[in-house]
Amino acid sequence: MLRFAANLTMLYTEYPFYERFDRAAEAGFEAVEFFFPYGLESADIQQALDRNQQQLVLFNMPLGDWDAGDRGFAAQPARRDEFRRAIDQAVSYGQQLKPPRINCPSGPAAGQGDPLPTLRENFALAASTLKAHDIQLVLEPINHGDVPGAVISGVEQAVRLFDQIDSDNLAVQYDLWHSLRAGEDPYQVLPAFIDRIAHIQIADVPGRHQPGSGEVDFERLFTLLDNLNYPGWVSLEFHPQGATDASFAHLRQLGVLK
Repeated sequence: MLRFAANLTMLYTEYPFYERFDRAAEAGFEAVEFFFPYGLESADIQQALDRNQQQLVLFNMPLGDWDAGDRGFAAQPARRDEFRRAIDQAVSYGQQLKPPRINCPSGPAAGQGDPLPTLRENFALAASTLKAHDIQLVLEPINHGDVPGAVISGVEQAVRLFDQIDSDNLAVQYDLWHSLRAGEDPYQVLPAFIDRIAHIQIADVPGRHQPGSGEVDFERLFTLLDNLNYPGWVSLEFHPQGATDASFAHLRQLGVLK
């Protein structure tokens, strides 16, 4: 039976942030994720989780100045020191909120030269540091339409990178939206790499709205994940058309949400 989590950065945006935990709980979600905890008080987040008996399953490492367009810098040599500070910041929140996983997309390269040595060095350090706190590092491949020049845009690329790093604390965060936009076939990628995938996020295409709004056959997708015995969370990370609660209609019709 698949387990679903709510992404509170993209869902329930019609409510203040801490109220989103309550709304998600009322809709039946026992697990949540969000983009970033930084700038918030861990105690306030934990209070929202505790009052709803929810688990925080994921957040992202700092990815730079998000509002200015930064989408990660792990492959940029000139920002090595900043990446180390980002690890420390993620660990600080991770120690308090105890998510099982923290995500770090590669981000784009900067300038000329091979970005992979820097990416390998940074991911090796982050994976080792997080492992000491029982947190797994996951890498989300991002399509080039959303992040031009993203160094890791596909699942196979991510797995090749992992195979060059001496760590057992690295896994893929598979985002259906990014995978389809990158031209991947989920029905080939998922069976081939399911043992390297620790977290999944979903949205329909082409609009990145709720399941049932676009072209994806979610019944087929969920059947595949069931047949593959995928044990992780499937997070709803989409922009609802209309009220968030109404956006779950197709999932309820399929019987995957109560």
